[in-house]
Amino acid sequence: MAHVILGLLLIAPQSLYDLVKGFEAGVGLFYSASSGSIKRALDTLLARGAIEVASVESGGRGRKVYRPTEAGREEFRAWMTGETTGLDLETAALSRLYFLGLLEPAERAPVLRRLVARIETDLAALSDLDRHLDTVDVAEEHRDIAAHQRATLDYGIASHRFMRDWFRSLLDQHESRND
Repeated sequence: MAHVILGLLLIAPQSLYDLVKGFEAGVGLFYSASSGSIKRALDTLLARGAIEVASVESGGRGRKVYRPTEAGREEFRAWMTGETTGLDLETAALSRLYFLGLLEPAERAPVLRRLVARIETDLAALSDLDRHLDTVDVAEEHRDIAAHQRATLDYGIASHRFMRDWFRSLLDQHESRND
């Protein structure tokens, strides 16, 4: 979540309220977060020196507006251009896609290549599992359960194929623009 918040703050300095609204309006399509988790992430980023308070409104609430520091900018760029880690590939891929426009045009295709490679790796693992399951005998009393578990795997494979093809198409567009 910290990197998503950094990305939002790179677009424009924002308050906690603005960030919550930003999650609800766009980021929430692929990344859900409560106002409490956003606040905790802001506090952590502030303590690490990745963000700073840009201004504090005068008046009753003293609303703080945050912006990234140079260290925060570097951390965000390293995350965007680094390897995609974690179990939730779709969220990781969509998070990077959402902020891809913050990178220089020449940096975008390598990010997309890494995403495609990660998708292909995960798809290969799912396909290996699918082939292995073809060799497994399932007891009669578990066939209904196994059928729905297999349907879940089939969905995962189809989803990864779609994601791979979609990101490959986007990568092709970026590479054709850079030729």
